[in-house]
Amino acid sequence: MPSLNASTTTPYLYRPFSHSSAFSAAHADLKPNTLKPVDYAAIEQKWLKRWKLGKDAARSATSDTTAPKGANSKEVASLSDKEKFYILSMFPYPSGILHMGHVRVYAISDALARARRMMGYDVVHPMGWDAFGLPAENAAIERSIHPNEWTIKNIDVMKGQMEKILADFDWDRELRTCSPEYYQWTQYLFLKLHEAGLAYQKEAVVNWDPVDQTVLANEQVDSEGKSWRSGAVVEKRKLRQWFFKITEYADDLLQDLDRLQHWPERVKQMQRNWIGKSQGAEFDFTVSSSKDAIQVFTSRPDTVYGVQFLAVSTEHPILDAVPKSHQKGLENFKESLKTVAASGSDGEAKPEGVNTGLFADHPFLPGTKIPVYAVNYVVSDYGTGAVMGVPGHDERDFNFAQTQGIKAKYVIVNEESTEGEKGPLTARGVLSGDCGEFSHMSSEDASKAIINKANALGFGREKTSFRIRDWLLSRQRYWGAPIPMIHCHGCGPVPVPEKDLPVVLPMDVEFTGRGGSPLKQIESWVNCSCPKCGGNAKRDTDTMDTFVDSSWYFLRYLDPHNKSLPFSHAKATAGMPVDIYIGGVEHAILHLLYSRFLSKFAWKTGLYGKGVAIEDKEGKDPGHGEPFKVLVTQGMVQGRTFKDPVTGAFLHPTEVDLTDPQKPIQISTGKAPAESYEKMSKSKFNGVDPGDMITTHGADATRLHILYKAPPSEELEWDEQSIVGMQRFLAKVWRVVGQSAANQGSAAFSPDVQAMNDDERELWRLTNYTIKELTTSFQNTYAFNTSIAFLIKLTNQLSTLTPTPSSQTTTTTTVSKKPKKNQAQVSPALFQHSVEALVKMLSPLAPAFGEECWEAMHDNASSSEQDIQLLHRSVFAESWPVHDDNALKEDKVVCGVQVNGKGRFTVEFEVSELPKDKAVQEQFLRDLIYQHERAAKWLKDDQGEAKQVKKMIVVKGGKNVNFVI
Repeated sequence: MPSLNASTTTPYLYRPFSHSSAFSAAHADLKPNTLKPVDYAAIEQKWLKRWKLGKDAARSATSDTTAPKGANSKEVASLSDKEKFYILSMFPYPSGILHMGHVRVYAISDALARARRMMGYDVVHPMGWDAFGLPAENAAIERSIHPNEWTIKNIDVMKGQMEKILADFDWDRELRTCSPEYYQWTQYLFLKLHEAGLAYQKEAVVNWDPVDQTVLANEQVDSEGKSWRSGAVVEKRKLRQWFFKITEYADDLLQDLDRLQHWPERVKQMQRNWIGKSQGAEFDFTVSSSKDAIQVFTSRPDTVYGVQFLAVSTEHPILDAVPKSHQKGLENFKESLKTVAASGSDGEAKPEGVNTGLFADHPFLPGTKIPVYAVNYVVSDYGTGAVMGVPGHDERDFNFAQTQGIKAKYVIVNEESTEGEKGPLTARGVLSGDCGEFSHMSSEDASKAIINKANALGFGREKTSFRIRDWLLSRQRYWGAPIPMIHCHGCGPVPVPEKDLPVVLPMDVEFTGRGGSPLKQIESWVNCSCPKCGGNAKRDTDTMDTFVDSSWYFLRYLDPHNKSLPFSHAKATAGMPVDIYIGGVEHAILHLLYSRFLSKFAWKTGLYGKGVAIEDKEGKDPGHGEPFKVLVTQGMVQGRTFKDPVTGAFLHPTEVDLTDPQKPIQISTGKAPAESYEKMSKSKFNGVDPGDMITTHGADATRLHILYKAPPSEELEWDEQSIVGMQRFLAKVWRVVGQSAANQGSAAFSPDVQAMNDDERELWRLTNYTIKELTTSFQNTYAFNTSIAFLIKLTNQLSTLTPTPSSQTTTTTTVSKKPKKNQAQVSPALFQHSVEALVKMLSPLAPAFGEECWEAMHDNASSSEQDIQLLHRSVFAESWPVHDDNALKEDKVVCGVQVNGKGRFTVEFEVSELPKDKAVQEQFLRDLIYQHERAAKWLKDDQGEAKQVKKMIVVKGGKNVNFVI
């Protein structure tokens, strides 16, 4: 076992607190101030080693040596008889670097997992790697290293980093999406979707680099529409690509958001907006020259009398009827759209279009001809590929009309209306007098009447439309799961037989960044036989979007070594849904939406679940194939950022004098720099290396700091200087543990409130109150910042007490090291009970330190690191403390007195003295407060008369009283 004494070469910035590896009978009289200094690194290494020994022993004890030949010895055991609890943090992309955002999310999930195990749950807490993706391919080009090699090396590095932050993941369930053992089942799910008619091919537009002859992702196109590597102007080109028909599930995905009672409302609203269900109408506008109709959908049928043009996509079939006089202009416009257009200030392309020379008849205004424009802001695969142009009541139509010299017509009157309108009026209101029989009707009534008339006359109908589009999953790249389809000249696209899965990604490839995907160049891989007719055929050379890999991994974790199926029905049914899912809010739309889609598909097709009838009867929460019960979206970790106030240039920390951290000085000017907290970035020089933090301050203090600084859902402003506060807290805990350990052998604690003195009753109440609050935090609120605040408060209370056997019969006090403070005496058994509860509750947050405290309190030192019984002596093998409701009742209440909302003084009264009648209660408190000596300053005038009080507000049964004067 490594020495736990701090050496003179300790790497820590702040000198750690005192320590002894354990307390034995020989040290029963050891006083807290004689403890030796702690070496954080040695403690962490000691317990990492102990935990590993314990897991190895448990794994060895449960391995089945009599398993039949061919059985998988790594098979993860089924869930036990305990109630399951599945905690999952979003798995990372193996970039090779763990950043502070990772530390935050894994500290949250690890604390929850450890606490839930102590609460008696069978916890599933796995980790894996979202290992496919473009960065590995770029690394292959730039560094001449194979994507697989680069990825595996990064995984090894990041696993070591995760160990350093003391994260306790179930590595027996580890998966890598780039492993054939995983993507075989991604391909299997693709085939199931194809079999169900939910995977299909159609043409779609891609970003095309004409120099490198390759498809680019959106992030590879710069703000000027040029390729990030070749610098060529990027073109838009159509390719035949694969889609998942997620629109088939649009209603389910939308309606079942209401089942997700434990998701942040803003995330659900983001998904609602993305799905974008619109109730409206579809109208037919007949083209004068061809008699063909253009169908348009609108969510505002009340504005139909304001239609001044129709806007269609450049792929709309009506453009085949464009007159010769306008064909050249149309072709030029289409050609211009092949390059990636510059964006407007809102990030969207500026509205552009060309008059096609076509006119359509307005169905409600006979004889009125409506011009038809081909535009860039209407796409062929959204709705009907055509929209009504109503400049007077739509922002985008108004902007486009201005480019064409069209003056807006207003047909809705509302509170926004003014003389000489200069912009669109988007609010509903009352139809103007130019709307025929519908004039002066409200928008709501007119919409219904207009739809009814259109339906009766056969040129319109009520219609529901969705904003969401089908999921384009084809990627013209190498590093991804190959799409398991074969293209035969005679049979068309043919699925790869399931027995031939996985379609393995070939490793012998060259990367140049040119000529498209390397897969196309490997003839021995591309050329194959058609499974249907046996003729010559070719494999699909596209790979799948990495969102496909990450949209079902939570199911694979439950059965990670299954060689026959992606997961067994029994294990997935028992293990789903994920009870708590933790990750960044940046994944609030696509990842969560796609995961819900794949999970619902698997549930509806019987891959897991008991079916809707049984699950509804059992009260399954959330049910209906929803994969995540509780969603915790953690906020971003922001770094302290310095800028030159004149040039706005970001300053490197070496350019700033931080001798006084509160008063930074720009070295070059001698003046204060501009200071803010912003998203951590290399270019802003504000990043923080978690490894440096752990080396300097220790993993336990770093974890506590990141959990204490802000609630999980809020942005966290990283301030290294304040970590010392967490170290001081741990130092105080250690001194309290020393006091408890020095009194080992105390009789078992049995609460007798009547026999307790005042200090004991207060300690008993505060201990139980802390237990209640932390239990609520770990089970419901996840407010770890307030949890740590409660632990600090309990520790502060314990540090003012001395465990003395005579405390039940006397209230004498002893003087502590601080002569101005008195040490109250309490029962050693109560003191130890409270310290044990404190250590148990602290341990999920600061695990290595918690283990060390528990060992110190229970004399668990072992002469042999191989002592398997250590597993059973871990604090995490203990039960979570349970609070006593009776202990929460207070004998006395400290009432905070506020004047106009500002705290001024406090008064104290016995709970039994407070009248139950509200009016009498207020008079009692008023009399008590006005008797206090400080009332003269805040509540009375110079003559000692009570000032006039406008209102007296009593809160929480007299715990707070506010006088409004």
